[in-house]
Amino acid sequence: MKDTWEKIFEYASMPVHGTLSRKLRKGVSLQVNESRTFEKAVIFLGEKFVRITEEESGQVINSYYDWAGIKTMTTSGVKEDASK
Repeated sequence: MKDTWEKIFEYASMPVHGTLSRKLRKGVSLQVNESRTFEKAVIFLGEKFVRITEEESGQVINSYYDWAGIKTMTTSGVKEDASK
């Protein structure tokens, strides 16, 4: 399943120039394993783990997930107007 999870992370985010990290696309939120919902996070996709970093109230919060421990992912975003 790691390949599938990687594709979902890649869909929901974009590369951060000059780093191996990715940041969530504007208007996209992500939830892993029914945990908190991330809206302005930076994601690092390591070989054995995923780190999701978000800043809240002046603090940096890092959440770590073992690839094998990821069971569900939910993404949500604003629906684009097809008429444009």
